[in-house]
Amino acid sequence: MEHRTRVGNRLLAALPPADLDLLAPHLRKIALERDGVLVRSGDPIEQICFPCSGAIAFMLDMPNGQTVATAVIGNDGAVGILTALGPSCSPMTAVVRVPGTALQIPPARFRAAFNRSGAIRHAVQIYARALLAQVQHVAACNALHSVEARMARWLLDIHDRADGDFLPLTQEALSELLGVRRTTVTHVVRKLRTSRAIRSNRRGLIEIDRPRLEAAACECYQVMRHRIDRIVSPEEMKPRSHAPPAHKTPRARDPLLAKVDEAQRDTPTHGATSQRPRGH
Repeated sequence: MEHRTRVGNRLLAALPPADLDLLAPHLRKIALERDGVLVRSGDPIEQICFPCSGAIAFMLDMPNGQTVATAVIGNDGAVGILTALGPSCSPMTAVVRVPGTALQIPPARFRAAFNRSGAIRHAVQIYARALLAQVQHVAACNALHSVEARMARWLLDIHDRADGDFLPLTQEALSELLGVRRTTVTHVVRKLRTSRAIRSNRRGLIEIDRPRLEAAACECYQVMRHRIDRIVSPEEMKPRSHAPPAHKTPRARDPLLAKVDEAQRDTPTHGATSQRPRGH
């Protein structure tokens, strides 16, 4: 449990110490700033980012400038991790919706560890399954359910990855998440306020009443959460039997955690930019 808590990101925390030791010297702590852009759609992925806190939305950019969210991740995921399979450009734009911190590593360093560690390959496979499940379910939800129900679901998804009941989301951010006009967001926010599921203010903070918000959300929230929880359960995340990394035998836990702590104590630099997604 100490190992999991100290690392911060659940994917990294699930790795055996010897396998995490392949990554730890190259991990650097960064700040995730509100509305910051980690990578844009079509741009080369230059860093893999493992959030330790906060929430990041994966946004699909349409040719007409509109956007819609396809997934939200926090310390249960990563940005750019599929570059482990080879250099590639990002298929989406990753935008910070709730500020926090993350551990960052160059793709080449991660690929080198990926090629040497069965545990890291297993973690990438499990995460890819969970992300695909979320994207597929969001696509169905967008087609079948009302804007009000979808907004409630997104707020719950983001609340799961935030500290406290106040979410730093403006109506513009909600418009981008939902792929609808601001006027539609204003109408839906008014309805949720009337039902006392949320309270909002002019500073761009939304306070949620979770039981009421769950009542307003479609069934997708619970179905998706349980489905993904099964995929990333401790039993599934536990690495299959594999030999330790060839370059060394497993080391004691304390030196390993010291390397991660050293990376996390570094002053956050080169975080997400404060630019807005294209078309806004």
